[in-house]
Amino acid sequence: MLNLSLMLTDSARRLPGKAAVIEGERSMTYREVDEAANQVARLLLDKGLRPGDRVALTCPNVLEFPAVYFGILKAGAVVVPLNTMLKRGEVAYHLRDSGARAYFCLIGSPDDEAWRGFEDSASCAFLFVIDSPGATVPPGLPTLTEALRGRPADDVLVPTEATDTAVVLYTSGTTGRPKGAQLSHANVVMNALATHPLFEARQDDVHLVPLPLFHSFGQTVQLNAGFAVGSTLVLMARFGGRTALELMAEHHVTFFAGVPTMYWALLASAGSDDPASDLAATLRVAVSGGAALSVDTLSQFRDVFGVGIREGYGLSETSPTVAFNRLDRPSKPGSIGLPVWGVEVKLMAPDWSEVAAGQPGEIAVRGHNVMKGYLGRPEATAEVLRDGWFRTGDIATRDEEGYYFIVDRAKDLIVRGGFNVYPREVEEALMTHPSVSLVAVVGVPDDRVGEEVKAYVIRQPGSTVSELELIAWCRERLAVYKCPRLVEFRETLPVNATGKILKRELR
Repeated sequence: MLNLSLMLTDSARRLPGKAAVIEGERSMTYREVDEAANQVARLLLDKGLRPGDRVALTCPNVLEFPAVYFGILKAGAVVVPLNTMLKRGEVAYHLRDSGARAYFCLIGSPDDEAWRGFEDSASCAFLFVIDSPGATVPPGLPTLTEALRGRPADDVLVPTEATDTAVVLYTSGTTGRPKGAQLSHANVVMNALATHPLFEARQDDVHLVPLPLFHSFGQTVQLNAGFAVGSTLVLMARFGGRTALELMAEHHVTFFAGVPTMYWALLASAGSDDPASDLAATLRVAVSGGAALSVDTLSQFRDVFGVGIREGYGLSETSPTVAFNRLDRPSKPGSIGLPVWGVEVKLMAPDWSEVAAGQPGEIAVRGHNVMKGYLGRPEATAEVLRDGWFRTGDIATRDEEGYYFIVDRAKDLIVRGGFNVYPREVEEALMTHPSVSLVAVVGVPDDRVGEEVKAYVIRQPGSTVSELELIAWCRERLAVYKCPRLVEFRETLPVNATGKILKRELR
């Protein structure tokens, strides 16, 4: 038997009174998180949920996240974390596609209608509104506090096997709609434990957690790995460079993980009189992932803060960590490092054969971290998985010491500020506008977010629709990070002989 919730329960037994999570003025010990998770598990079992049932969770980085997350796992159910920026239609799609039977969500403001996606999903039977301070609770909706009141907090754990699904992470591809990567208990437990030697994880570590916990990076590297060793997690529901520096100084943070845009913001917020500018006094590990980190940012951060950044690489389908620049080996700027323990990496040609030494190829991964497959999509799974090897769609080279360097993407995926955006979904939203005749969406380089979403649009004859109108149209239908910030109107778009738009000519 193996269950991901042991990352919490083991530390709750060893360190019951230690602070597990801190959020503003609120905090919870390991015992308190464990007891709240037990109550969540009993709630789900009392509602008739069975092992393997899927439960969706929309929640920013607040104290309730780990309690609900691990409570779902204790009930033998599967966690389906959703991006907090999804709109109503997107939430409904994810609930239906995952077959979620219950939905926990935090409603951020009175005009936040995303939760109503629950009303559009007949398969989802139960809604629980997370009523943390500052959240909005529309009249008549059941709250988490009410649902847990009076429920026993003693230990509960429905047995699960190592190969059972623990988490379904929705990932953006370049075609079709988001797909749910099924990660087993073994996938996520092993990947979290594999990070411990990478960062020389310690019980006295204090993590600053600006990475959204619904994302695989924050979940594995900080929530699961941090809880497993008994660290303290300082949560940030909304990232800001100045606020992050202040929290680092206040809590004597030793571990920071972020995407490149967060490091850019930290540099932009630092001043000579800033008490947090001397992070080297406490910060011992800074790691970056989610997108390529510029060599310039890496060197500036070391110059300003006296701390080097270790880059890594991973995907939702790989739990996520595949490779990292380790503390016990030299870090190479621009490199994603070496494969982590128990993971194999090779560079493949399109026919699945290995490329010759020194040649670029598509990264393929095999090991304990590779997903079981996409939920309900055997054809999509077969396209990327063969003999245990997972094709990532990213092109890389390998040097003589075994370090990998990303050189390009095999797909059209846009990575904006660490979030994956796939063009077709944006194109489909724009094509529903009555003034749009044809559209192509691509990623263009941007110093702040890595890649910006740009739409090339051909208007309907006689239309005078503006750039701002189309951006507003998207914002009503898509999560903010997916929406184009740039719109260029054209009379024609480049196409090949078969009529396919040549996006490489637009980038």
